[in-house]
Amino acid sequence: MVNELRAGSHRCERTVRPKRDRLDRLRRRDADSDDVNVGKLKVVALLESMPGVGKVKARRLMEEIGIADNRRVQGLGAQQRSALLEQLG
Repeated sequence: MVNELRAGSHRCERTVRPKRDRLDRLRRRDADSDDVNVGKLKVVALLESMPGVGKVKARRLMEEIGIADNRRVQGLGAQQRSALLEQLG
């Protein structure tokens, strides 16, 4: 029983970790912009790489917040970044 619970916990952690890591990178960008690769990504590509966010949902979210289609992560303003993080949870 305990081994089954551990296995389930590990599976859950493997699915959640990539999403949490991406959000952490976005949050840390304010304090430290060492990750040049994330900064050069287009916002729409970053959103589409997240589980549960497809092309339509990503573009709709960007439109609601007021982010242009060609905007890169490093070019987001403070209000846009905070609104995006708020929407993504």
